[in-house]
Amino acid sequence: MHYRRLAEVVGVISLLALASAPAQASSHLAKLTGYEEVPAISSLGEGKCRVRINGDETALDVELSYSGLENVQQAHIHFAEAAVNGGIVLFLCSNLGNGPAGTPPCPESSGTVERPLTAADVIAGASAQGIDPGELNEVIDAIRADTAYCNVHTAAHPAGEIRGQFWH
Repeated sequence: MHYRRLAEVVGVISLLALASAPAQASSHLAKLTGYEEVPAISSLGEGKCRVRINGDETALDVELSYSGLENVQQAHIHFAEAAVNGGIVLFLCSNLGNGPAGTPPCPESSGTVERPLTAADVIAGASAQGIDPGELNEVIDAIRADTAYCNVHTAAHPAGEIRGQFWH
Protein backbone atom coordinates (compact mmCIF):
# COMPACT_ATOMS: atom_id res chain seq x y z
CA MET A 1 0.00 0.00 0.00
CA HIS A 2 2.87 2.38 0.84
CA TYR A 3 4.45 1.90 -2.63
CA ARG A 4 1.15 2.64 -4.33
CA ARG A 5 0.84 6.00 -2.54
CA LEU A 6 4.45 6.82 -3.39
CA ALA A 7 3.78 6.05 -7.07
CA GLU A 8 0.74 8.39 -7.02
CA VAL A 9 2.78 11.23 -5.49
CA VAL A 10 5.59 10.74 -8.04
CA GLY A 11 2.99 10.78 -10.84
CA VAL A 12 1.47 14.05 -9.62
CA ILE A 13 4.90 15.65 -9.28
CA SER A 14 5.79 14.55 -12.84
CA LEU A 15 2.59 16.07 -14.21
CA LEU A 16 3.25 19.34 -12.39
CA ALA A 17 6.80 19.46 -13.74
CA LEU A 18 5.55 18.95 -17.30
CA ALA A 19 2.85 21.61 -16.91
CA SER A 20 5.34 24.19 -15.67
CA ALA A 21 8.06 23.37 -18.21
CA PRO A 22 8.63 26.03 -20.87
CA ALA A 23 7.34 25.35 -24.36
CA GLN A 24 9.80 23.66 -26.68
CA ALA A 25 11.05 25.42 -29.77
CA SER A 26 9.67 23.80 -32.90
CA SER A 27 10.35 23.94 -36.61
CA HIS A 28 7.89 23.66 -39.51
CA LEU A 29 8.73 23.29 -43.21
CA ALA A 30 6.76 24.11 -46.34
CA LYS A 31 7.93 22.92 -49.76
CA LEU A 32 6.77 25.41 -52.40
CA THR A 33 5.66 24.43 -55.92
CA GLY A 34 3.18 25.77 -58.45
CA TYR A 35 1.02 22.68 -57.99
CA GLU A 36 0.11 23.83 -54.47
CA GLU A 37 -1.30 27.17 -55.71
CA VAL A 38 -5.09 27.62 -55.90
CA PRO A 39 -5.69 27.21 -58.77
CA ALA A 40 -2.57 25.20 -59.61
CA ILE A 41 0.19 26.86 -61.66
CA SER A 42 2.60 25.09 -64.00
CA SER A 43 5.87 26.67 -62.93
CA LEU A 44 9.58 25.89 -62.99
CA GLY A 45 9.82 27.67 -59.65
CA GLU A 46 10.38 25.85 -56.40
CA GLY A 47 11.27 26.75 -52.87
CA LYS A 48 11.11 26.02 -49.20
CA CYS A 49 10.09 28.02 -46.18
CA ARG A 50 11.16 27.04 -42.67
CA VAL A 51 9.58 28.59 -39.59
CA ARG A 52 11.22 28.12 -36.21
CA ILE A 53 8.99 29.00 -33.26
CA ASN A 54 11.07 30.02 -30.26
CA GLY A 55 10.53 28.32 -26.90
CA ASP A 56 8.52 31.11 -25.29
CA GLU A 57 6.44 31.59 -28.46
CA THR A 58 7.21 35.30 -28.77
CA ALA A 59 9.04 35.14 -32.09
CA LEU A 60 9.43 33.23 -35.32
CA ASP A 61 12.62 32.89 -37.30
CA VAL A 62 11.66 32.48 -40.95
CA GLU A 63 13.93 31.37 -43.78
CA LEU A 64 12.44 31.44 -47.29
CA SER A 65 14.48 30.30 -50.28
CA TYR A 66 13.35 29.88 -53.86
CA SER A 67 14.64 29.51 -57.41
CA GLY A 68 13.39 29.29 -60.99
CA LEU A 69 11.17 32.38 -60.76
CA GLU A 70 11.17 35.70 -62.62
CA ASN A 71 10.14 39.14 -61.40
CA VAL A 72 9.27 38.17 -57.84
CA GLN A 73 6.97 40.79 -56.33
CA GLN A 74 6.34 39.64 -52.76
CA ALA A 75 6.14 36.68 -50.39
CA HIS A 76 3.93 36.05 -47.37
CA ILE A 77 2.60 33.60 -44.83
CA HIS A 78 -1.17 33.17 -45.18
CA PHE A 79 -3.85 31.61 -42.94
CA ALA A 80 -5.79 28.77 -44.61
CA GLU A 81 -5.89 25.02 -44.93
CA ALA A 82 -4.52 23.17 -47.96
CA ALA A 83 -6.20 23.96 -51.31
CA VAL A 84 -7.89 27.10 -49.94
CA ASN A 85 -6.77 30.72 -50.27
CA GLY A 86 -6.53 32.76 -47.08
CA GLY A 87 -5.54 36.14 -45.72
CA ILE A 88 -1.97 37.36 -45.32
CA VAL A 89 -0.74 37.31 -41.72
CA LEU A 90 2.99 37.99 -42.20
CA PHE A 91 5.01 39.72 -44.93
CA LEU A 92 8.31 38.01 -45.69
CA CYS A 93 9.52 40.38 -48.43
CA SER A 94 8.18 42.80 -51.03
CA ASN A 95 9.38 44.67 -54.10
CA LEU A 96 6.13 46.63 -54.33
CA GLY A 97 6.62 48.93 -51.35
CA ASN A 98 3.41 47.62 -49.78
CA GLY A 99 4.86 45.78 -46.79
CA PRO A 100 4.98 47.04 -43.23
CA ALA A 101 8.03 49.01 -42.11
CA GLY A 102 11.11 46.82 -42.07
CA THR A 103 9.95 44.48 -44.85
CA PRO A 104 13.04 43.59 -46.90
CA PRO A 105 13.09 43.40 -50.70
CA CYS A 106 12.62 40.01 -52.35
CA PRO A 107 15.36 38.48 -54.51
CA GLU A 108 14.22 38.96 -58.14
CA SER A 109 14.44 35.36 -59.35
CA SER A 110 16.16 33.18 -56.77
CA GLY A 111 17.61 33.67 -53.34
CA THR A 112 16.97 33.55 -49.64
CA VAL A 113 15.17 35.83 -47.21
CA GLU A 114 15.70 35.40 -43.48
CA ARG A 115 13.59 37.32 -40.99
CA PRO A 116 12.83 37.30 -37.30
CA LEU A 117 9.12 38.09 -36.81
CA THR A 118 7.17 39.03 -33.68
CA ALA A 119 3.61 39.97 -32.76
CA ALA A 120 4.30 43.49 -34.09
CA ASP A 121 4.66 41.98 -37.59
CA VAL A 122 1.24 40.26 -37.69
CA ILE A 123 -1.01 42.32 -40.00
CA ALA A 124 -4.79 42.59 -40.46
CA GLY A 125 -4.95 40.47 -43.64
CA ALA A 126 -6.77 37.62 -41.89
CA SER A 127 -8.94 39.65 -39.50
CA ALA A 128 -12.09 38.37 -41.23
CA GLN A 129 -10.84 34.86 -40.41
CA GLY A 130 -10.27 35.68 -36.73
CA ILE A 131 -6.56 36.60 -36.63
CA ASP A 132 -6.18 40.25 -35.71
CA PRO A 133 -3.02 42.36 -35.92
CA GLY A 134 -0.51 41.41 -33.25
CA GLU A 135 -1.94 37.95 -32.59
CA LEU A 136 1.24 35.94 -33.08
CA ASN A 137 -0.12 33.20 -30.81
CA GLU A 138 -2.96 32.65 -33.31
CA VAL A 139 -0.47 32.44 -36.20
CA ILE A 140 1.59 29.90 -34.25
CA ASP A 141 -1.54 27.86 -33.54
CA ALA A 142 -2.39 27.93 -37.26
CA ILE A 143 1.10 26.79 -38.26
CA ARG A 144 0.95 23.93 -35.75
CA ALA A 145 -2.54 22.96 -36.96
CA ASP A 146 -1.39 22.76 -40.62
CA THR A 147 -3.59 25.75 -41.52
CA ALA A 148 -0.93 28.18 -42.71
CA TYR A 149 1.02 28.37 -45.95
CA CYS A 150 3.82 30.33 -47.55
CA ASN A 151 3.67 31.65 -51.09
CA VAL A 152 5.70 33.70 -53.50
CA HIS A 153 3.98 36.09 -55.92
CA THR A 154 5.46 37.10 -59.29
CA ALA A 155 4.56 39.61 -62.01
CA ALA A 156 3.32 36.73 -64.21
CA HIS A 157 1.25 35.29 -61.35
CA PRO A 158 0.37 38.12 -58.94
CA ALA A 159 -1.97 35.88 -56.90
CA GLY A 160 0.95 33.50 -56.30
CA GLU A 161 3.25 31.29 -58.39
CA ILE A 162 4.59 28.85 -55.82
CA ARG A 163 3.05 27.82 -52.52
CA GLY A 164 3.59 25.33 -49.74
CA GLN A 165 1.57 24.28 -46.71
CA PHE A 166 3.33 24.11 -43.36
CA TRP A 167 3.20 20.58 -41.94
CA HIS A 168 4.32 19.32 -38.59
